[in-house]
Amino acid sequence: MTVATSRERDLAIETVTGFDRLRDLAEEWAGLHDRSRAATPFQSHAWVSSWWEAYGHGARLSVLLLRRGGRLVAAAPLMIARRAGVRVLRPLGGDQSDYTDVLMEDGDEDLPAALGRALAGLPGWDVLDLPEVRPGADAERLMAAWPGRSWRLPASTCVELPGVPLRQVLAGVSGSRGNKLRRELKRVDDAPIQVRDVPAAEVEPAVARLLDLHALQWQGRGINVEHTRPRFHAHLSRAARRLVAEQQARLTEYRLDGQVVAVDLAIVGKDFVGGYLYGTHPGLRTRFDVVTLLLRTDLDIAHRLGRPTMSLLRGSESHKTKWGGRLIVAHRLLLARTPVATVYAFAARSRPAARALCGRVGALDRIVRALRRSR
Repeated sequence: MTVATSRERDLAIETVTGFDRLRDLAEEWAGLHDRSRAATPFQSHAWVSSWWEAYGHGARLSVLLLRRGGRLVAAAPLMIARRAGVRVLRPLGGDQSDYTDVLMEDGDEDLPAALGRALAGLPGWDVLDLPEVRPGADAERLMAAWPGRSWRLPASTCVELPGVPLRQVLAGVSGSRGNKLRRELKRVDDAPIQVRDVPAAEVEPAVARLLDLHALQWQGRGINVEHTRPRFHAHLSRAARRLVAEQQARLTEYRLDGQVVAVDLAIVGKDFVGGYLYGTHPGLRTRFDVVTLLLRTDLDIAHRLGRPTMSLLRGSESHKTKWGGRLIVAHRLLLARTPVATVYAFAARSRPAARALCGRVGALDRIVRALRRSR
């Protein structure tokens, strides 16, 4: 292990273990978020604090903060939970976050090593598991400076389009596919749809309409059951209200004949706009392609805000890839603190083994216990 520099020794470390303290950090957390180019809305205080309030039961809050001269310069929004006997340090936001990361102020080359040392000194965990790390994230800098073993595994694939109006995107799609997509766009352009930005004060009822329409559009098909649960509704309403107020999200309503027929939530990052979740009335699908309608608006938002990228976030399904664009692979980063992490990493390296991690708890538990006894 390398020796800490004098600038590292100037850092003050705090570990937040209570929700009241986490809630009180909103203002200085927002300042750090502004000073980190890599930060996304999924690392905002609005998102992580709301998520913990809804989903934190059964885990232990362990948010690590670094300050220099009283100013917050790094934060790791994490929690400790057990998985088959392994004590796993996981990011707040869980499966509801398309990107996971830590926060570090730009321009301070000592921070990755300092944050790594502070995390390694945090007791009570075996492995840090960051499941969806986008290229260029601060977590990649943390991994490069990590004092122990680490593993980098492929995670989700995302489709990214240039942040220009949809008609310009389609100019690069040739052949019959391009002609078909342009016809779909014309049908959307000709439809008497009214598009409205939802202000922050009206977000909560609009999110309720979004989730009702989302359940309706997936009726009889394989909906993500979590999207129907009260805790997700509570989290999304709270977080979206603050994100819209802080200009880190846009909520859009679509009306036809005076009725709300679609609602779309897009997150607004520093270099991208991302389509997070939408709900549409099934009857719209008989009139035109719904994704064309939503993507037209989201691309216009990206263009107006000067964001160079429109991300369709996790997944590379055909309704996303048909627009062209580029495929970006996120990664899962595993950082070891104890020898038990090697067992966890082995299980995570293949899908059958990952399933065994959840399904064969007893066998893994015995391995973990034996490793701990041998220390």
